[in-house]
Amino acid sequence: MAKAKFEIPKELLNQVKKLEHDTPEMMKAMVEAGAETVLERMKSNAPAGMKSSPIMNCLSSTRPYEAPSDDSINVKVGFAGYFTNEDGVRTPAPLVANIFEYGRSNSPFPKQPFMRKSFNKGAITKAMEAVQKKYIPEE
Repeated sequence: MAKAKFEIPKELLNQVKKLEHDTPEMMKAMVEAGAETVLERMKSNAPAGMKSSPIMNCLSSTRPYEAPSDDSINVKVGFAGYFTNEDGVRTPAPLVANIFEYGRSNSPFPKQPFMRKSFNKGAITKAMEAVQKKYIPEE
């Protein structure tokens, strides 16, 4: 019977322990950075009619939270609440954003997609990796 003995350097072991301790904080920071990227892109990609409207005050993101079903860490980005339009009518912001995104078939509102364009996987990944590098320095 053969025997093998391995020794792990203490600094590597300490780095793994630190990473184990900091992982939830790092994941929340990474997801938050990705959401911030999407939020900024949504603001810049919004149609001209929306940019000058009070609906932009309804665009926000939530705090990072842990989903109870699968223990994933999530952040929601989108329109929430109501805003007062030019006519003085309180209007649900998600409804108006949906009309801008998908248009309406029975009115002169053509679709002007801006939300789907804002979810650029490369930009989100880049922002998340930048945060990851703060927690795990490359050597």
